[in-house]
Amino acid sequence: MTERRQLRVGSLARVEGEGALRVSVVAGHVESAELNIYEPPRFFEAFLRGRAYTEPPDITSRVCGICPVAYQTSACNALEQLCGVELDRPLADLRRLLYCGEWISSHCLHIYLLHIPDFLGYPDAIALAADRRELVEQGLAIKKAGNSLLELLGGRAIHPINVRLGGFYSVPEPADFAPVTELLCRARDYAMNTARWMARFEFPDLELGHELLAVTEPNRYAIDNGGVLASTGLRFPAADFPAHVREHQVPHSTALHAMLDGKRYLTGPLARYTLNFHQLSPIARQVASEIGLGAECRNPFRSILVRAVEVVYAIDEALTLIAGYERPDRPAVPVAPRAGTGHGVSEAPRGLLYHRYDIDDHAIVRSATIIPPTSQNQAAMEHDLRRVVSDNLGLDDAALTAVCERAIRNYDPCISCSAHFLDLDVVRR
Repeated sequence: MTERRQLRVGSLARVEGEGALRVSVVAGHVESAELNIYEPPRFFEAFLRGRAYTEPPDITSRVCGICPVAYQTSACNALEQLCGVELDRPLADLRRLLYCGEWISSHCLHIYLLHIPDFLGYPDAIALAADRRELVEQGLAIKKAGNSLLELLGGRAIHPINVRLGGFYSVPEPADFAPVTELLCRARDYAMNTARWMARFEFPDLELGHELLAVTEPNRYAIDNGGVLASTGLRFPAADFPAHVREHQVPHSTALHAMLDGKRYLTGPLARYTLNFHQLSPIARQVASEIGLGAECRNPFRSILVRAVEVVYAIDEALTLIAGYERPDRPAVPVAPRAGTGHGVSEAPRGLLYHRYDIDDHAIVRSATIIPPTSQNQAAMEHDLRRVVSDNLGLDDAALTAVCERAIRNYDPCISCSAHFLDLDVVRR
């Protein structure tokens, strides 16, 4: 008689969003693993149609409360590219500094409150804090430093209101950075110590061979802008993104899947780190070496270490930018509208975020395309889940569920951005 087992989980905890996972196992073989992202479509691309060319940075920031700066920045990059505008260097530095704040805040939320409990055997961050209060407090202190940057430059930490095409509505005085600098210096020590401590975790042995895709710059670790680099060596500007990345609908998801030249691929911390390791600052490379990371990392379970290195980098970069800050002569450069199509990319904490806007002769948005990192990663996540389930078929339902949840959290999916994760069904026949 053929064995049939069905596993259901009412809620997958410690991810942003809701949805379902269905795994089918036939005769000991994993037939399929589907991320059923069933949340209703967000319709932001439709909301943008008919709006003024100046509005996308504000509107798209509402896509996500965790990475709004990424949406604002990709939108600004696309529209400024279309309009032939280049930011003054001090303004470009401020935009990068704002993005550093988001990386620090988002990565720390994931590391300390969502991911560390997996490695220490806690069900959630509340239980972790009860036993390891000092650890959680350090994580919150780092997050506070990131939030302080967002508040100073963006006006508030969630959905910043000070960002506009060409720069900002207002810019700070050098003296305004003194309290933030103090928080960042303390946060850097906490981040380095946490990375070294986490290196002692036990990590499942899993190496993945996906194509990798990330934004890249020649002389620094890419965050806020740049060209696109693939692990195959392929390089192209943001304007060529549609020629290489194609989206398609799958029956089990309201979020589109994406393929890179017909192949599944991965974006995010593992891709950024592996493709841009040598652009990290010396202190970040030193920490990476100390915690056992080489020049590349393809084990998704070790992504928590890569994020820790990126936190160290973002804090170090923020301190460098603050040290060299001189108040710009103007808060923004003029951005006169042009008809045409603009393309922009940046590196959200979870990966590459692409925006495209078509603007008409009346400076009105006629169409928009937004491709977030979680939807780009769906095919790779499903493939990895098949591998993880196949390697752990001997586990009982509860243990197999826990492994699947850990595998999903490796990617820190922002499921709301991509359309959410709720039910897990494993059908065995």
